[in-house]
Amino acid sequence: MLSELETKLLGVMMMVIMLGMGASLTFKDFAIALRRPQGVFVGLVCQYGVMPALAYGLATLLQLPPAYAVGLILMGCMPGGTTSNIFTYFSKGDLSLSILMTMGSTIVAIFMVPLTLAFYSQGIEGDWKIPPGNVIQVLFVLLVPTVIGIAMRKWNANVGAVVEMIGGLLGVAVILFLMGSWVPRNFQLLLDTGFPVYAASIGLGLFGFALGYGLSRLLRQTPRRGRTIALETGIQNGPLAVLIVTLSFAGDQQRDVLLLPILYSFFIVLSSSVVTIWFRRITQREELQRDQAKIGALAKA
Repeated sequence: MLSELETKLLGVMMMVIMLGMGASLTFKDFAIALRRPQGVFVGLVCQYGVMPALAYGLATLLQLPPAYAVGLILMGCMPGGTTSNIFTYFSKGDLSLSILMTMGSTIVAIFMVPLTLAFYSQGIEGDWKIPPGNVIQVLFVLLVPTVIGIAMRKWNANVGAVVEMIGGLLGVAVILFLMGSWVPRNFQLLLDTGFPVYAASIGLGLFGFALGYGLSRLLRQTPRRGRTIALETGIQNGPLAVLIVTLSFAGDQQRDVLLLPILYSFFIVLSSSVVTIWFRRITQREELQRDQAKIGALAKA
């Protein structure tokens, strides 16, 4: 489990991350989103329709014990994380859509996370359920730095840009922090953990990518926006899930429930890196084809 100091440090890191998320947005972005809400709407359907159901399906199919099932379902119910914005940028996706999806899923998380978590956790036996009040409290508190970040961006664009960059990089740093602090103390647990747990932690992200892209294309999003929605769907806010677990459980219970969120957070960085390289190559090929088509049209003119 995490020590009291590590839990407090994680809380501070999450506030800085949310501050950076808010600093990435302007009120103009919200106006654009209201004029073209389709992509954000599709993203929310993927986030709170596809991912919780996928997590529940994997937990059931792999017959995970209650502690691991709760951790996986919690991960599936989380909003998007700022890490997805970084991978969207490097994949040459639609960054503005990614940021708006992250922000949108975070705002509605106060209502949707407790609802989806309670619905998909109702069949789990034992004292493993996460109190909805803990989830709402954490999410409400984290909205405060988000709003402050938006105000900072409006007050000074340069300061907002710096805070945005720090928040995004800290999202990756938190995952490294969790791996460095939690893994050494629980190395034997990782050795004793069976294949189904690893399959679940990796599969949630990979199937999330595939289902997010498939649904977005089915709902007539462009390939580029579809790839953006895929990344936003598969990459959940792992550090937020870890923070909720640390405030809801203690001792061995905390250690067991933390296993899936931490493993997911580690593997999603690896799988997202591979998917990002693949998406970037596809985008570059599409750009080259468009350029060639323009050159051909000019030659005929």
